[in-house]
Amino acid sequence: MPVPVPRQRAIPAVESGQAQEAATAVVGPLKEEGHRDATPTSGTGTTLTLLLIEDDPAGSPLAHALQDSAGKPIRVRTARNLTEAERLLTDDVHCILLDLALSSPGRDDADDELAVLKHVLRLAPRHAVLALTASADAERGAEAVRVGAQDYLFRDELDGRLLSRAIRYAVERKRSDTAERRLAEGRLRAQENRRLERGLLPTPLLDGSELRFASRYRPGRSRALLGGDFYDAVRTPDGTVHAMIGDVCGHGPDEAALGVELRIAWRALTLAGLCGDELLSTLQQVLEHERADEEIFATLCTVDIAPDGRSAGLGLAGHPAPLLARPGRDAELLPYDNNGPALGLLPGGRWPRMHVELGAEWSLMLYTDGLIEGRVGDGKERLGQDGMVSMIRRQLSEGLRGGALLRAAVAEVRQLNGGELTDDVAVVLLDRTT
Repeated sequence: MPVPVPRQRAIPAVESGQAQEAATAVVGPLKEEGHRDATPTSGTGTTLTLLLIEDDPAGSPLAHALQDSAGKPIRVRTARNLTEAERLLTDDVHCILLDLALSSPGRDDADDELAVLKHVLRLAPRHAVLALTASADAERGAEAVRVGAQDYLFRDELDGRLLSRAIRYAVERKRSDTAERRLAEGRLRAQENRRLERGLLPTPLLDGSELRFASRYRPGRSRALLGGDFYDAVRTPDGTVHAMIGDVCGHGPDEAALGVELRIAWRALTLAGLCGDELLSTLQQVLEHERADEEIFATLCTVDIAPDGRSAGLGLAGHPAPLLARPGRDAELLPYDNNGPALGLLPGGRWPRMHVELGAEWSLMLYTDGLIEGRVGDGKERLGQDGMVSMIRRQLSEGLRGGALLRAAVAEVRQLNGGELTDDVAVVLLDRTT
């Protein structure tokens, strides 16, 4: 294989020794939006440059007669072998015309009829390539396209008009193929990210519980499935149902990852028997070790519902109080007088556990502040907790329950906001019926 020669930035065609320079042909702009490096383009967008690779380019009629339909020549560079071709293959070359009869670049490739083409494709993966062959060897030309060339041409049937048209087609096809490949790669990455994020969302462990569980989740990040909000629910062997919802400040992927870590830590600690202040203190240690910045904090609401379902313990770490709805009574917020600090704000903080009587039949809604911080109309007014309570009372009076209630609540909050919410939204609903 020839020893590569260091590539130069720009080489006028007359410097190649066999090049025939002519006036420029006016063609459509060759710039590809969003991917300037996908296919080489000329500086002005009006001149095509062809690199002709064959063993006797000086004797080729193409070097002298390559013209478009208007009689204007296309700039041509010529190379007798792949070593010269690599030196002349600069960013202003748009298309390569390769004679498939050119000598093989190495002894090991002697039996491969397309070895020279494969070498050029490795050498110039971003360039359009036209294969040149004899009219009696159409099968070889078709195989060249299957290997990676944009098209093939017959040497003895070629004229300037046909080649000019073929060059334009090859350049555009290469650009289209590159854009399609990048689009496919982007879709694949998006699918992988969606599968990953979907796998990080919780699957509540409530087997054996009489409680019904529903949730609604909408991340604030565009086209994301996971934000900084997180939630979970598990039932421990003693029959207690534990549920929580939290919110890491911020909306990016780092916050989403920290939220997942806190959720997994909460589940592990809960299943290990921790509860109340001990649980929240340990979670704060996890956050302090895992956060990327000391200013990052997280709010959290935890509830542990007794096995008989009639009472619960409540822990708040800078988080809005849950909403409790019971038959014959207006929905109301649970007490939040003993709301402790958000996790990560105060070293050695304390989070009292409050006892709450639920009754025989109830619905308990946990939510993040994304549900209450949306705007109401075009002004600066926010929905707030009072607005949310009024909204939920009305929706309950309309007979909405479970997942339908949560869907209606999030939809109405978005509608009041006049469009998509900028903050993450997570809502969890636990129901007990008799």
